[in-house]
Amino acid sequence: MDLKNAQLDVDTWIKEHGVRYFNELTNMAQLTEEVGEVARIIARRYGEQSEKESDKNKDLGEELADVVFVVLCLANQTGIDLQAAFDKKMNLKSIRDKDRHKNNDKLK
Repeated sequence: MDLKNAQLDVDTWIKEHGVRYFNELTNMAQLTEEVGEVARIIARRYGEQSEKESDKNKDLGEELADVVFVVLCLANQTGIDLQAAFDKKMNLKSIRDKDRHKNNDKLK
């Protein structure tokens, strides 16, 4: 999956099934909710909190996909080419941080 096609897939789905995009503030709240669901699974499954019986069947992949879906919605409705932005960010990180983590004694 590349981000450009993912954005197109989401836009098609919204137009065919979703009627229209929620406004940006609603989608931001939705994103916060979805990230919270991911955080809950991570905290309980991999962190020190015990996992509730009702959370044991929750699918982390599905929750992460929910986050990606809402991010793609926000990119579409604000005119962001997420593929271009991601490629630019990866290039920046590759230049700026190329030795940063290798030289971090905390990671050794």
